[in-house]
This record gives sequence, C-alpha cells and structure tokens, in this order.
Amino acid sequence: MTQSATGDLKTKHRAIWASGDYSRVADDVIPGLGERLVRATPIGPGTKVLDIAAGTGNAAVPAAAAGADVVAGDLTPELFEAGRRNAATAGVQLRWEQADAEALPYADGEFDVVISCVGIMFAPFHRAAADELVRVTRSGGSIGLVNWTPTGFIGQMFAAMKPFAPPPPAGAQPPPLWGSEEHVTALLGDRVDGLEMRREHAVVDCFADADAFRTFFKTNYGPTIAVYKSLAGDPERTGQLDRELTDLAVAHDLGGGRMEWEYLLVTAQRV
Repeated sequence: MTQSATGDLKTKHRAIWASGDYSRVADDVIPGLGERLVRATPIGPGTKVLDIAAGTGNAAVPAAAAGADVVAGDLTPELFEAGRRNAATAGVQLRWEQADAEALPYADGEFDVVISCVGIMFAPFHRAAADELVRVTRSGGSIGLVNWTPTGFIGQMFAAMKPFAPPPPAGAQPPPLWGSEEHVTALLGDRVDGLEMRREHAVVDCFADADAFRTFFKTNYGPTIAVYKSLAGDPERTGQLDRELTDLAVAHDLGGGRMEWEYLLVTAQRV
C-alpha cells in the first residue's frame, strides 16, 4: 500500500470513530469492561501504562484511578474531550495523545503494562498492530486485552453488516479475529510468556428491546453509522440491514432486553 493510500485509510478510519458518540457506547453499554481489564493486569501506583486505541478512556481512566502513570493513545483525538470529562469526574489525571496502533510514537520497552479494551482489534492490519503492542512493552512487562469474539454478539453483528459494507482494503482482517485464541496466539507468538485467554461475558441491559438496540447503534456507533451511510439512497438494502440487526438482538435477548456479549480476556508477559 502506498504512503498516500495509507494516509487516506487512516483518515477514513479516524472519521468512522469520530462519527456518532462513542462515549455513550463506552459509558452506557459497556461501562465495566475497562475496569475488568485493569483488575486482570498488574496495574498499580507508579506503573507506566499505555492504553492503545483508548477511545474515551474506559480502561485508561480506571488505570489512572489505580495510581498508574497512564498514556491514553488513540488515532481519533476527537474522542479525547469526552475522555477528559470522564477523567475529571473520576478525579484523575492522564496524558491523551494521538497515536496510531500500527505505528506507535513510543520507544521500545517504554511501558510496564500495555492494554487495550475493544480497541486495538479495530486496527485493520493485525500483524502491524501486534508488533507495535509487543515492541512498546518492556521485557518482563505485561499485556492485557479485551477483544470481542467472532462467535459473540458483536462478532455476529459485524458478520451481519459485512454483506452491506464496502469491501475492506487489501490485507485488512476482520476485527473479531482478535477474539480468537488461535489468532492471538499466532500474533504474539514466542515473544510472550504466560499467555492466558479466557472467554467472559459483558452483561448489557441498557436497551428496552431489539429496536432500541438498533436505533442506538445506528446513531452512536461509528462502524454501524458508516455501513448505513454507504447504503444511503437504497431504502431496500437499508431495510434489510435493519431487519438483520433487529433479528440478531432478538436472538440474544435473555428477557427484558438483557444480553450477554462474549469477549476474550487476554493476559501475557513480554519475554
């Protein structure tokens, strides 16, 4: 891919995540996920932490609350305003820096702990992102990730949207692959020790019904907004996607709109 094409892709990717209101997704839908990741890693007072693809800080803010020295890096600085509000509410301070997960602006081994909560998985070129993740973690340092699985709700949502979405760039891989144990093992390889992966579930109970879920994601979640935008002027296919997302939510409804969204919790130590 040429430098110009790469730049265009990054601009498009940034625009997707700047659309909608990701802070509502992080705060209203999955508010406890970042705290779960922080508890799973050795983050504490004085720990140097990098949160890759930090978004509005759903993991970075709890890490700072644990006393760590935190950098929240994200390709999309438009998300930082909400993140700073979250940090102020929590009474913590951290650094917010624009940073591409596939080309991090940090030195080798700069951080004691490197984390990402449903973030790094959306960098399109998984090998490049994994290489950077490992590179900036010091020897003996820790890595912690939360990734949506291919078989879980969000993985199935992306599968449902795929036939309606524009084709991805050559070489890009689907985000939910980061929720596959085999894929993560291949990406990290022998550069880590103590690799542990366990499937857990985020309880989502903020939607009254399937229609409320669909409307919320059409309005607030960048990837869903982008797919609907690509269907502008095609009411038939828009209606088809509406039905696909509604049916998906109905199938996962455990009663009263309550759902459980599967994710893969990954922890490891850098060799």
